[in-house]
Amino acid sequence: MASDSRTAAGAGGAPAPPAGTGAKRGTGRTGKRGGPRNSPHYRTYLKYRFVAGFLAVPLVLYGILVVSPFFQTFWYSLTDWTGLSSDFAFVGLDNFERLLDDEIFRKALWHNVLLLLVLPVLTLGLGVFFAFMLNVGGRHRRGEAVAGVRGSHFYKIVYFFPQALSIAIVVVLWKYIFNPAGGLLNGVLTILGLEEWHQSWLGDPRLAFWCVVTVMVWANVGFYVVLFSAAMGSIPREIYEAALLDGAGRVATFFRVTLPLMRDTVQTGWVYMGIMALDAFAVVHILTVNQGGPAYSTIVTPVYLYNKAFQDGQAGYATAVAVALLIVTMVFAVVAMTLGRSKDRIEF
Repeated sequence: MASDSRTAAGAGGAPAPPAGTGAKRGTGRTGKRGGPRNSPHYRTYLKYRFVAGFLAVPLVLYGILVVSPFFQTFWYSLTDWTGLSSDFAFVGLDNFERLLDDEIFRKALWHNVLLLLVLPVLTLGLGVFFAFMLNVGGRHRRGEAVAGVRGSHFYKIVYFFPQALSIAIVVVLWKYIFNPAGGLLNGVLTILGLEEWHQSWLGDPRLAFWCVVTVMVWANVGFYVVLFSAAMGSIPREIYEAALLDGAGRVATFFRVTLPLMRDTVQTGWVYMGIMALDAFAVVHILTVNQGGPAYSTIVTPVYLYNKAFQDGQAGYATAVAVALLIVTMVFAVVAMTLGRSKDRIEF
């Protein structure tokens, strides 16, 4: 009996731990090394639970505030909702069939496509040209193979100044410039003795659209001058020096050195200008006659959508216009991504 009690008590006379517990008192573990809480799967679970806890609220808010309006737009585009009444009927694809026969919508969409083709070319082309002249186009100085023009920093500030102004202020200023009665443009023509060139710039359907293009180019070219100047500043001077030693002139240097090394920056600018070309709401809404006139010569899709939704009380049809614009935007995004892929990358 004494031998059995000593065995049960264990070494040193300490009482044996209760059955089903580990070697350490109060651990509650099975006695096996590690346990489920120390397993790799459990640690992975804790990590993802921690991340999910932080992302859950933003994802829910994003789904409610961003994703759900897209589905609501698709739904309302299939109804005859007026935008003011809670009563509306499901009409299926009638709104989209109406779009195909809507001449004004086709004009608006064509103007957006035309802006998409013209606006990036003019804005980015001028931006790259001015940036090249400011950073590389100066006279050669002693000890410098490549130099920008004197006062280039001041010119960058001048170019960038329109970005400090609201687009509404810029458009209002240009509206006064285009004013046929006492406007700056006709006033300059009068000083130059060119009174016969006076025009009703915003009242002529042949000129109004190009006035819109002029305002949008002027308002944005300064930003890209600064952007491209920063990109050119990151190009090593040794590359320009090597090109000059090989006998390359300014034109050859521009097309064979500068543009290839700025490819990614130019592509980014192209995407931004494409988005702006598919919008153009503020400029057309403030600048033009009757918000898209005269004779719908400046109408763009966002302005047409606005007029249908808030002036004509045709919110269902307006959402169908929005869906069509979304499709055009997605096509542009796919094209931009496809053209942006290139196996040939120049690194330095």
